[in-house]
Amino acid sequence: MSGYKRAQMESISRISSLLESARELTLDAASAARSSSRGVSKPLDRGQIKKLLDSRNEREVLDGLRRIISMMYRSQKTLPYFSSIVKNVASSNLEIKKLVYIYLTHHAEQDPDMTLLSINTIQKSLSDSNPQVRALALRTMSNIRVPVISQIVSLAIKKGVGDMSPYVRRAAALAIPKCYRLDPGQLPQLVDYLSALLADRQYYVAGAAVTAFMEICPERLDLIHKHYRSLIKKVVDMDEWSQLSTLKLMTIYARKCFPRRTKPAQSSTKPADLQDFYAENGPQPSPDSETAVPILDPDLELLLGAIKPLLQSRNSAVVVAVARVYSAVGTPPYLQQAIGPLIALLRGPQDIQQIALFNIVSICLATPASFVRHASHFLIRATDSHPVWQLKLELQTLIFPHSPAATKSLILNELEHFSRGTDKILVREAVRAIGRCAQSDSATAPRCLRLLLGQITSLDGTLAAESLTVIRHLIQQDPTAHGTTTVVRLARNLDSATDPNARATIIWLVGEFAGLGRGGEDNIAADVLRILLKGFGDEDEVAKRQVVLLGAKVYLHYLNRVSEEGAAAVKRGEGEGEGEGFGEVVAVPGAPKLLEDDDHPIAKLWRYVLSLVRYDTSYDLRDRTRLYKALLGVPQLATLMLLAPKPAPQAPSPSETRKGFVLGSAALVLADGGVGVHGLRGYEPLPEWVKEGEEPDPKLREGEVQAGGAAASYAGERKAVGVVVSAAEKLDGMAGVSAGSGSGAGTPAWRANGAAPGVGAKTLDDWLAEEEGGDEEEESEETEEESEEEEEDDEDGEEEEGDEEEESEDDDERAENARLVS
Repeated sequence: MSGYKRAQMESISRISSLLESARELTLDAASAARSSSRGVSKPLDRGQIKKLLDSRNEREVLDGLRRIISMMYRSQKTLPYFSSIVKNVASSNLEIKKLVYIYLTHHAEQDPDMTLLSINTIQKSLSDSNPQVRALALRTMSNIRVPVISQIVSLAIKKGVGDMSPYVRRAAALAIPKCYRLDPGQLPQLVDYLSALLADRQYYVAGAAVTAFMEICPERLDLIHKHYRSLIKKVVDMDEWSQLSTLKLMTIYARKCFPRRTKPAQSSTKPADLQDFYAENGPQPSPDSETAVPILDPDLELLLGAIKPLLQSRNSAVVVAVARVYSAVGTPPYLQQAIGPLIALLRGPQDIQQIALFNIVSICLATPASFVRHASHFLIRATDSHPVWQLKLELQTLIFPHSPAATKSLILNELEHFSRGTDKILVREAVRAIGRCAQSDSATAPRCLRLLLGQITSLDGTLAAESLTVIRHLIQQDPTAHGTTTVVRLARNLDSATDPNARATIIWLVGEFAGLGRGGEDNIAADVLRILLKGFGDEDEVAKRQVVLLGAKVYLHYLNRVSEEGAAAVKRGEGEGEGEGFGEVVAVPGAPKLLEDDDHPIAKLWRYVLSLVRYDTSYDLRDRTRLYKALLGVPQLATLMLLAPKPAPQAPSPSETRKGFVLGSAALVLADGGVGVHGLRGYEPLPEWVKEGEEPDPKLREGEVQAGGAAASYAGERKAVGVVVSAAEKLDGMAGVSAGSGSGAGTPAWRANGAAPGVGAKTLDDWLAEEEGGDEEEESEETEEESEEEEEDDEDGEEEEGDEEEESEDDDERAENARLVS
């Protein structure tokens, strides 16, 4: 009966406990539903929140902490609750512990004395059985920015480096930069810990170690040599942030450790006939076909091949980082593989499109022909923002000279369409793009010129001015092809051109080219000047300046023509005077007259210009005119100053100012408007290639391949820095278990290395089986030695001593093996 009562009581207690759990779950669900329906929980006063924090019920403490964290992120005062929150740091509830740690991290600097009271409790959590708690405690200690605890944080990192859980070791790696920022004096110890973590067999631990390495000691490449190959094998499995750090590290490492070697390559050979085919030397290459082909180091090829799968990454930054590696240390075939994934980024959001286009333009400046087949991706969409379509227009002009005829026609139709739009910025950029296309491909220059000439009569002054500026550039590049006919057509449109800048450009072109287009009296410059002087007072000042310059050039042409006629007359003998004696003055009939005495129409026009400007209100215009008048007093000097040939202007791509910046860097996006490298803080250019003969010894990268497997190497490094090594790792190291990235824990080394059993490292079972077989062989050898002892007495003593020593050593080894197995 007592047993029945006992069982009944146990059932009742079990049911009551289940009911209590169900009650708590019901209350939590009701609270969650209430908060989701109302949006926010009901605010409580300070006393009620402290009551929740001091409660013994974990659910109420958790509710109070959630309210505190919510207040903290709304920038409300939560420091008065510090003492009540710190008391819960020793709670066994993981959720409570997380919220307390978040609060401590946020308020540690405001109340460091109170924070130090909780350090001992956090240190005890480093020995918790739950690896998540250990990692959380280590992360919290490193986030508390109080310099007094730097030594304690360093010891916590040391303990975390030797932890059995890779999750904790990763937290230790991420804590190293925080400890360094807290106390830079801890760098030697932190570098030792980092060296051990770089050899970790878990890819997410090694990736975090690389991130820490790039922050605290990026110049210590000697730590990377023996881990180079293992890091390359692990980079595909790392998280995105670790992949970015590893790719940046490998780019710098390749520049500093692999010299740039090239060899001459024969791209083509001369066609050989049948006799040359059977000749001893074979077909001879043509000497003009030699080009330099880079020779890649085997370890560099390993890097370039291992990161190829990262081109399919979901993270756009990783794709750009791989393209940076291929561009900085790879060869053109590798860079070709990155172009497609970069183009695929244009299907993403607007911000990713813009960043991707900056990097695409940077690569296209070097190899524009590679992007011709992707021309359709550079067409402008209605939803594109201004920076996006500006970069697309630039890409269209870059690939234009390398495109086939159909693609060129498509690009010109696109540019013509947008040059007639309503957006003034887009119109201006489209017109400039047409000009760049005409400059880069002379075959399409006539069509581009026709498109631009059709825009000068537009009512939009901005469009007309931009079109005339581009036309001026085209005429200056080839004056003989476009000078006379184009300038005459422009002069006919002076009446319809209303924009002052457009009129000034046409007048300058007339004075620069039309006066030289026809000789003698027959030229349009003087007629254009005559027409313009009728409405001189109504012109804008910028147009008046060009009218005065046109008058000076027309009068200078007249003076030069008169001088040439006089020189020709003297040469023909028409300049003989009345006397024939030596030293008599000879009158030249063609000598130029003074301006006041000259009745030629051109001289009258120039005098009229001087009269009009004399009474103009602009002092700048009056000064310019006086300068021209004085300059024309010496026609030879005026010819050098006014009629000198002008260099043809070039319209470079807008991204030429960004050329040379590292792909994926912020400087590549921000460097605009002439901002150079020195105007951007924090930019780090890629190092120069190491000179051949100064590179590190390639054998240093073989340091990770040691007897006993990678586990033994990793355990040895951790032991060297004073880190506690687990018994399992010691056993793996002695038994030769391979712990490399390519094989999991417990895999025999001969399987990981591809060797046959019995060759190289063996498992513990194989080793023990070999020892048992060795004992039987020793017994047979002993019987043979006994028979030999009966024949030779002198050798018996020596062999017996050797046998006793071997038996004692075998006994010691068997005892040690039995101890390890037990």
